[in-house]
Amino acid sequence: MDGVEQTNESWRILIVEDDERLADLTREYLESNGLTVSVESHGGAAVERIQKEQPDLVVLDLMLPGEDGLSICRRVRPLYSGPIIMLTARTDDLDQVLGLEMGADDYIGKPVQPRVLLARIRALLRRLDSVQATPRESAQEEPVRLQFNDLVVDRSMREAWLNEQSIDLTSAEFDLLWLLASNAGRVLSREEIFTALRGIEYDGQDRSIDVRVSRIRPKIGDDPIHPRRIKTVRSKGYLFVKEV
Repeated sequence: MDGVEQTNESWRILIVEDDERLADLTREYLESNGLTVSVESHGGAAVERIQKEQPDLVVLDLMLPGEDGLSICRRVRPLYSGPIIMLTARTDDLDQVLGLEMGADDYIGKPVQPRVLLARIRALLRRLDSVQATPRESAQEEPVRLQFNDLVVDRSMREAWLNEQSIDLTSAEFDLLWLLASNAGRVLSREEIFTALRGIEYDGQDRSIDVRVSRIRPKIGDDPIHPRRIKTVRSKGYLFVKEV
């Protein structure tokens, strides 16, 4: 069985999908691999349900009755910090960018193979699992708090502050910021970043890293046009500068 590593209780997944047959098949496959899955078929009820249930991960369809996935993602982000995987039958690159800008952690086009979806879910859940490590384990690997002048990033609290003011970051944005900050002074390639955050190989096409960097920069006081904190190194990747 393609099981996932479990914590004290099974990971809870909420699928927001109006195609009943697809939702049921997906639910059955994920449950057979050790996940606890519930389904919501109406977009209009999704935000309240996500806020109330706080699942470990949400699989969110883009085209839904009542309210579309982009709107749901945008409205739920201030209320929910867990990973969101967005599904859509549309292949427009703009939809992918919009989904990421609304706060989605991953984006998969339909039709998606169940094993592929499971692999993406596993990668995001492993990321959650890693931040739930004991303080002792974390201390052996790397520090839990980093400070760069007026910018503070705290891994244990999964929060960041600029001039002592809390920064509003999605789960995916925090993970990327921590990865870059904890490797300050070293250029990280998109391949390294993608593999570290997603647990799968970079296909050379995915724009999620670039979109998230562009969203993080203004939040940490960086100049989006002429960045000094997170620099783009042409043909190589991104560099987090220790001193600016």
